[in-house]
Amino acid sequence: MIEAHGLTKRFDNLVAVDDLSLTVAAGEVLALLGPNGAGKTTTVRMLAAILRPSKGRAIVAGHDVLTEPAAVRRKIGLLTEYPGLYRRMYGGEYLDFFGRLYGLDAETRQRRARRLLEQFGMPEAWDRRIGEYSKGMQQKLALARAMLHDPPVLLLDEPTSAMDPYSAKLVRDAILSLRNMRRAIVVCTHNLAEAELLADRIAIIRRGRLVAIGTPAELKRELVGPPLMELHLKNGVGRAYSLVSQLAHIVATDGNRIWYETETPETTNPLILRALVAADVEVITLARSEWSLEDVYLRIVGSTQ
Repeated sequence: MIEAHGLTKRFDNLVAVDDLSLTVAAGEVLALLGPNGAGKTTTVRMLAAILRPSKGRAIVAGHDVLTEPAAVRRKIGLLTEYPGLYRRMYGGEYLDFFGRLYGLDAETRQRRARRLLEQFGMPEAWDRRIGEYSKGMQQKLALARAMLHDPPVLLLDEPTSAMDPYSAKLVRDAILSLRNMRRAIVVCTHNLAEAELLADRIAIIRRGRLVAIGTPAELKRELVGPPLMELHLKNGVGRAYSLVSQLAHIVATDGNRIWYETETPETTNPLILRALVAADVEVITLARSEWSLEDVYLRIVGSTQ
């Protein structure tokens, strides 16, 4: 659904995006992560055929962003970080206006607009001026506008910024409900928990370059190491340390707790438990202690300073 090859964007002497290649399949959500100025928004604008690449090419929903920009724009739903709403319009009037621009008939415009406002928990916004909306309501209205024509590609730049937790959850739920085999979604976000919740794969950009891409599990495994296990003991910590160290790599200890890494927990953990029981060491819990996406992100960004 989205194929980018060697995308590069220069502004005078600044290289905002540098030889970036990625794909997003139909039915997939890709999260773009990176610090401010990394090139995420510039990438989205090139995919949306708003900015022309300095080099490289991209195919979005079957259309080339260089030679068919108008066709690309008809096939995408774009939410920018600053959506630029028409504040003197009423919510329903605003959505109806954009529905006409998308070529939707009156019945379809009305039905889809009201359904989206209901879905985002703001049906009363239909008859209110946009200037009276909270920031969160304005963001949700902009997302409804992006989804109004049921596009096969959604490009969402900070979709939950300025929202309270309840509104942000409504928007995340809406994005999750849009995942199907027809639609590709790209989400730019600074919210690592949100990225892990929404995305099938995560792409991390630093100084315009793609420095890592994969599923959250793949990134954790490749960049912060094998699964981390936490062993909580009632007694015999010294004996346990000696036994565990023979079967796995011990990362840390703290009182009656031992953390160890193993590439094969499904085979290593039973061996460790049997050895501890045989040595009369009482185990309170043995649980997987997950690396967080923040661990991955900080390691990648820190390594590319």
